[in-house]
Amino acid sequence: MPKFRTAGQRESTFNAEVISRYELYNSLFLTLPFYRVKDTGTLLPLFFKSCEDGVKEKKRPAEIIEGFFEKYTPGASAKDTHDLLFRFIQYIERQVVLFDAVEDASFNKLHAPDEQTSLKALLQRSTEHPALHERFQQLINEFSLRLVLTAHPTQFYPGTVLAIITDLTEAIKNNNLTQINTLLQQLGKTPFFNKNEVTPVDEALSLAWYLENVFYFAAANIQTETDTIFNEFNLESNKILELGFWPGGDRDGNPNVHARTTIEVARMLRQILFRCYYRDFRNLKRRITFRGVEDTMNVLQEVLYNNAFDNAIEGTDISAFLLENLNKIRETLINDHGGLFLEPVNSLIRKVDLFGCYFASLDIRQDSRVLRDVHAFCRQNKPINSLYPANYDELGEKEKIALISFKEARINFAEQGDDLVQDALQTIEEIRSIQKSNGTNACDRFIISNCQQASDILQLMELFLWNGWSLNDLTMDFVPLFETVKDLEVAAEVMETLYTHPVYKKHLASRGNKQDIMLGFSDSTKDGGYLMANWSIFKAKTTLTAVSAKHNIQLAFFDGRGGPPARGGGKTHRFYASMGREIANKNIQLTIQGQTISSQYGSVDSAEFNIEQLINAGISSGIKEKHNVLLDKEHSDVVSKMAAESYDAFVALRQHPQFLPYLENFSPLRLLSKINISSRPVKRNKGRELKLEDLRAISFVNSWSQLKQNIPGFYGIGTALKNREAAGEWESVSKTYQESGYFKTIIDNCMMSMSKADFGITAHLADDPEFGVFWKQLYDEYELSKNMLLKLSGLESLMANYPVDKKSIAVRERIILPLVLIQHHALEKLRKGAAEDEAAVYEKLAVRTVYGIVNAGRNTA
Repeated sequence: MPKFRTAGQRESTFNAEVISRYELYNSLFLTLPFYRVKDTGTLLPLFFKSCEDGVKEKKRPAEIIEGFFEKYTPGASAKDTHDLLFRFIQYIERQVVLFDAVEDASFNKLHAPDEQTSLKALLQRSTEHPALHERFQQLINEFSLRLVLTAHPTQFYPGTVLAIITDLTEAIKNNNLTQINTLLQQLGKTPFFNKNEVTPVDEALSLAWYLENVFYFAAANIQTETDTIFNEFNLESNKILELGFWPGGDRDGNPNVHARTTIEVARMLRQILFRCYYRDFRNLKRRITFRGVEDTMNVLQEVLYNNAFDNAIEGTDISAFLLENLNKIRETLINDHGGLFLEPVNSLIRKVDLFGCYFASLDIRQDSRVLRDVHAFCRQNKPINSLYPANYDELGEKEKIALISFKEARINFAEQGDDLVQDALQTIEEIRSIQKSNGTNACDRFIISNCQQASDILQLMELFLWNGWSLNDLTMDFVPLFETVKDLEVAAEVMETLYTHPVYKKHLASRGNKQDIMLGFSDSTKDGGYLMANWSIFKAKTTLTAVSAKHNIQLAFFDGRGGPPARGGGKTHRFYASMGREIANKNIQLTIQGQTISSQYGSVDSAEFNIEQLINAGISSGIKEKHNVLLDKEHSDVVSKMAAESYDAFVALRQHPQFLPYLENFSPLRLLSKINISSRPVKRNKGRELKLEDLRAISFVNSWSQLKQNIPGFYGIGTALKNREAAGEWESVSKTYQESGYFKTIIDNCMMSMSKADFGITAHLADDPEFGVFWKQLYDEYELSKNMLLKLSGLESLMANYPVDKKSIAVRERIILPLVLIQHHALEKLRKGAAEDEAAVYEKLAVRTVYGIVNAGRNTA
């Protein structure tokens, strides 16, 4: 059994296995026979050195880059210098991939599990306490983990590159230099970005690569391992892992997602899954060549083949049929052939149990404001128009709810609504066909973004009843998404109204008295800053848990978390491990997106490790049923004051007249829409003047990370800590940090975000006549926050308690430093009004650098 390694051992392993290997293979990579490789391979190390020295001397990016060309390529034309910059970008993009592959190849050596906190260790301790053992069984019966893959535009590797990373990782594991050389050549010649616009179906296909090549195996392995452990301790096992999917279903503000898209993605998921089943079955058939199973094997082969490759087949949910026949084969092997080759059959049975005919549940998401418009449109038509007064939309919440009648009716539409209205109505109808072809679980959740009141949920239920559904067969869960600080404050009140509504109460009973509630992190950070977002979500979780428990509702929080701490990422499993009994934690649900998918779930090894971490965190938290100390008055008062002070500081910054102009001038914000990586626009209300409230949280956070300032991940926390110290409450703050795992995780993740910032890159802006004072305000808060966080944590440097992660970040940031400077150089040229032909080149340079910067961060966008 692998043993837990100390931080020092892991750091030594990282130096030997990752840094040394990367330097070796990078030197090989720089000598490969690519276009004009002699110039590029020779000049790139010199360019790196010039960039590092220039930043230390606080030079402007243009000064650094122009100085490099004057020194090493004197007399070169503008075209030649631009050409070399593009080749530098191409090389650095691939150096990031190489580092990813080297790091992934060493994953098992760097991430040996801690035997003391493993699931098996927890169970071993429970055998000595019967009451604890009984609680374990109850928790296992209820516990589940749901990972939802999302199509947010922070993953820039196309499927071809992902496949190369996978093969390169394996070659590095085996020290196969010949194959490594060949794969590096392939990598050098493989495009990294799409020339054409990406569609939602393209996004779905890209993410499905992870389903087919990672989760299909990792989920089954995890289920096998947990089943084995539970059986060893005489506990009844349960389906512990579920997968969700947003591409093709998430139409919140994405004008390119339509009902037809949703149908296409559902069919694609089904077909890819059956190809996985057929691949396994082919291997099975090579081994099971005995008498007594021939007919069953032939039936299964025909069914699996047709569903995998016949595009014209009309799908139905045949999961029960597959399980019935696989179990027949299993029984024959046991009874007649001594159980020979039983495990491959068990493995396929387990996968059908896990994935059915759908692979991952397709969530539908739409904004409440759109759904209100759909409801209003329907009310204008017969026979519904007689049920509602003309001024319905102006009525108060209680009056609206009193009027909602839940009549099942087929509406006779006098005319078509706009595109969003028609899409919503068609989607509601098409969900039935998806459930019929792929199974009920294939698409049984509708998430209401920007949910502000109970009527948002109840009106959506009515829309289903007006479009072919009945209350007695409404196989859908309606999931409110509370996002802003204000929405989080009223979330418990909204749910209290729903739980006491007779129709909704009856519907919940038909769905097992289970309620999913989604809490968005990105928009609450953009709205109120890092600390206030965390604190608002924590308080909402405690009040929502209490109101759900009062009504005997089994609550599952669905956490909308992105990659970086500014969007709820970071050491996610530590959040779940630090929950107290006051927060529902038996059903962990979270989004995984962008680089989080590739960095934490990009290989079977890393996926299994991170899934285990989340499962162990959830179960250990549930077993302890410990009180969360943040609810004690002393701790609560401290964090409340800090959250309020950091909120005030962040809101004041947002309201600064130079806030948005600064972001527009010095980050690639306005150019993000020209990057063909996403089907969604950079901002809502496309075509209007750019306003902060319309800007998507991902674009907002990404722009600050491109600047290497990461403002949403820390701003205000230094001010809050300094204020508490001045008020004589430092001892209380320190006590909260020491006693609250939740608060400590918030602080640790904040330090991670700050570790990826480098104000030295933009230090020249301190003398800028227009933005110098504003830049200094950002820098001063960064320095204050760093000093106060180090004082609070007792560390000598940011992330000193995570030396391997710190070193990984440092290497990645060094690799992409030239990209950051090229980007700043290009943006400066554009600001100064470059000629039209040159402007196009500088715009392309700036856009191209975004890819590598984001990919290197893995969780910075």
